[in-house]
Amino acid sequence: MKLTPVQKRAARLARNNTGLDMNLVALIDIFTILIFFLMSSTGIEVLTNSRAVKLPTSVAEQAPRQTITVSVSETDIVVDGRKVADVAEALNLSDDLIPGLKAELDLLANRQVLGADKDGASKAVTILGDKRIPYRLLRKVMATSARAGFAEVSFAVQRKT
Repeated sequence: MKLTPVQKRAARLARNNTGLDMNLVALIDIFTILIFFLMSSTGIEVLTNSRAVKLPTSVAEQAPRQTITVSVSETDIVVDGRKVADVAEALNLSDDLIPGLKAELDLLANRQVLGADKDGASKAVTILGDKRIPYRLLRKVMATSARAGFAEVSFAVQRKT
């Protein structure tokens, strides 16, 4: 039986049909490197924020500096990722000083010079306060930070778009 050229081509394609094999691992590596490069070269600084803290919105244009972060959620007070106090206990204190927070800030003040001026006189701390926390708790956190020697206190907010 003699095959036509079209039939020969169809037979050859059926015989050599192994499918299209594409190595996606190399593509994923390229895209990962590309995303990392784009994120690191944009100049945007991102503060670490837990999902428990809902920041208030603002129209502030100033970019945040790299400082010690104090995150205050509805249940915990966390300094640079380490839980130092419970909100319920801090609210029940009669004094404005939160002992666990003061101890951690004193430890970090002796260890780090981040956020300090050239002479090292003032230290900075950024408070990531949940928008639902009461002001008296926020006042206690600010007072404790000031007693630990952190004269410069900033608040983190979400940029309103």
